[in-house]
Amino acid sequence: MNGTSWEDRAGRRARVRGCLLGGAIGDALGNPVEFLSLAGIRRAHGASGVTGLLPDDEGVVGRVTDDTQMTLFTVEGLIRAHVLAMAKGGGSGAGGATARTVRNAYLRWLDTQNHPAPPAREGGNPVRTGRLRQQPWLYARRAPGNACLTGLATGHVPEPADRLGDPGPVNTGSKGCGTVMRSAPFGLVGQDPEAAFRLAYWCAQITHGHPTGAYAAGALAATVAYLLEGESTEGAVLRAMELLRRHPGHEETSAALRAALDLAAQGAPTGEKVETLGAGWVAEEALAIAVYAALVLPGAGQVAEALLLSVNHSGDSDSTGAICGNLLGARHGDVHLPASWLVATEGRAVIAEMADDLCLEFEHTVAWPDDRYPAY
Repeated sequence: MNGTSWEDRAGRRARVRGCLLGGAIGDALGNPVEFLSLAGIRRAHGASGVTGLLPDDEGVVGRVTDDTQMTLFTVEGLIRAHVLAMAKGGGSGAGGATARTVRNAYLRWLDTQNHPAPPAREGGNPVRTGRLRQQPWLYARRAPGNACLTGLATGHVPEPADRLGDPGPVNTGSKGCGTVMRSAPFGLVGQDPEAAFRLAYWCAQITHGHPTGAYAAGALAATVAYLLEGESTEGAVLRAMELLRRHPGHEETSAALRAALDLAAQGAPTGEKVETLGAGWVAEEALAIAVYAALVLPGAGQVAEALLLSVNHSGDSDSTGAICGNLLGARHGDVHLPASWLVATEGRAVIAEMADDLCLEFEHTVAWPDDRYPAY
């Protein structure tokens, strides 16, 4: 990436920020209605359903959930894996070393779910380091997925030698959307899309063993990587599907994406159409709903409308909103995100800073101060 022009780097940084901030906005839009049916949403908020940020059950507007929390810890894990790789003499830090470092980052997220404030390092525990764990607003339990919580307790670190398509040993039957909602950052680090696909797949299996959940994570990461290369949303999804087709057991994820593509070609969007793709509780459905909303309303001036479409349905509205926001932000950049929603979104300054740190690390390899991104 060092050989690219200033304009190219600036455009890429805007898309990286857009991806992470867009995901947070979508997460915050869907959070208050996550467990409501489409009919229930309309009863509570009118025929149009959600039309903007709403207060959560404590009356606070703009709060994000575990989706944004885990996405940020994915970013931190990727930065620290690259720092470690550079400290060891070069290379991208891909493969097993990155999976271990990302898992360590998820353990820091797990601390935010189990403690009210940063716990002690316990004799210098290297997992409990870094700046992100010091953010008070992250110490909030916002309906985290059970597979994410239990999976991290097993200690499993996937290896690059693991064959894609084989069930993982952790929560073997689980393909919950906790894999895909945290995986956009794998597509942001400048690796080729296939490498992003594989790394997201392996890291999904830290907590979820069902191949479909891992394939959905990989497909999102690859789609984001293609978007950063300048592909259209439809082109990026189609190319990610080409990657999927190379691997055994891809059919469930591929069929969900095909359904989203076909539905987007069927005219004006509605909440009822979204419902035909599922509820989003499982990974391939969450990805399909997000992709449909981004495809059927593809313009830079349609970002707000697409985000609202992605959360107005019966099911996991915060996750589908977060994934849709990742896609829209990666396609259009942060400048096209709805400003009034962005300023009200919890943690936006930290999210933007993490996005810039990710770009700086992978563009320049930065000597970070203190223990901001230690090499482990």
